[in-house]
Amino acid sequence: MHQFQSVTFASPNPGKKLIVLGAVHGSEKCGTVAIRRVLAEFESGALSLTRGTVTFVPITNPKAYAQNTRNGDRNLNRRLRPEASPKEFEDHVANWLCPLLKAHDVLLDLHSFQAEGQAFATLGPENNQGVLEPFQWAREEMALIQRLGVSRAVDGWLSTYAVGVERRRATRPSEIESSDLDPQYGVGTTEYMRSQGGYAITLECGQHSDPVAPEVGYRAIHNALAHLQLIDAPDPTPNTKMEGLRLHQVIDKAHVDDTFAKAWKSFDPLSKGELIGTRKSGEQLFAQADGWIVFPNAVAAAGNEWFYLATSNPRFN
Repeated sequence: MHQFQSVTFASPNPGKKLIVLGAVHGSEKCGTVAIRRVLAEFESGALSLTRGTVTFVPITNPKAYAQNTRNGDRNLNRRLRPEASPKEFEDHVANWLCPLLKAHDVLLDLHSFQAEGQAFATLGPENNQGVLEPFQWAREEMALIQRLGVSRAVDGWLSTYAVGVERRRATRPSEIESSDLDPQYGVGTTEYMRSQGGYAITLECGQHSDPVAPEVGYRAIHNALAHLQLIDAPDPTPNTKMEGLRLHQVIDKAHVDDTFAKAWKSFDPLSKGELIGTRKSGEQLFAQADGWIVFPNAVAAAGNEWFYLATSNPRFN
């Protein structure tokens, strides 16, 4: 039997309400290690909350964590929402997690990734009143992301997912009830947090097996606590020279035997016309413009995201 655990520290003094998640995907352990290290500091008295509230969730998806797999029954970080009639384990996680997110102001979600590459963070859209992801905390998100200790940031996730969903719906009309054809498919923890009036950063701490990744997460937690003035520590110096990318396309794996042209790493540069990969059908995929490849996953299952394409982000120029 799996159970959910969160640990909250609250100061008598008012302040921001921060929530930190680990192991939203069960095979991504660095966040769990980092959170448990910070918990030990709070419990020993080495770290003290002087304002506001902080909640830690060391293992967000306990079934996937116990299996050491990305998912339990499905990807928790897709189509995240409360479910009146839960069927899959992640539906039960969502029914517990969504109210917890809603009760906080700021989310820091710690992840890792499959391919080699350096740590980076993702943020939400610029302020807007649009239908897809209306938002009002872009300045606050930018201030936080600049203090997490990484040098690269990416936006455009939800809009890219939305385009991918529309493409799937057009090519697979007979499967319209499939979860990856749901218009809410791109909603994960950060998107849900923004929909509830908060703001959120996903920190990709490094490759799954990188021994440095837990340290990246640990440092980011401390920096977030300091920046939000939840602990008595100087505000970290912002990195105003971050490299910014914007996702614009997601490409799914059609067959397990679709193959990459080479062992791509996240943020490898692409030149227009460069061969990215070849479908089992023989179709070759070429870069349509200069840019970067992000999250290339050579072991992705058929029907899942295979890689993303990104361009330079004007927010960081």
